[in-house]
Amino acid sequence: MLKRGGRYAVAGAIAGPIVELDVRTLYLKDLTFFGCTFQEDEVFENLISYIERGEIRPNVAGTWPLEQIVDAQKEFLSKSTGGKLVLTIPQ
Repeated sequence: MLKRGGRYAVAGAIAGPIVELDVRTLYLKDLTFFGCTFQEDEVFENLISYIERGEIRPNVAGTWPLEQIVDAQKEFLSKSTGGKLVLTIPQ
C-alpha cells in the first residue's frame, strides 16, 4: 500500500516476532522498513492531524463496547488479529 519511497515503521510485535515478507517489495518500490520505540511529540501530533483530515486511516481490527473488555482482551491475546482493537465508552 505504500507508494514508491515510502517508509514503514514497526512499533510492536503482538502477533509474534516472525513475519512473512517478500523483500522484493522493499527494494523494487524503494521502501524503508524500520523499528521504532520512541518518537518526538511532534510526530504524534502530525499523525493525529493526518487522521483528522482523513488522509490516513488507522487499521482497526475490531471495536467493542467497554463492557465487553474481556472479549476484546481475549481477541488481543489470541494474537490472530492485524490492527488496533478499540474500546468504546458509553456516552
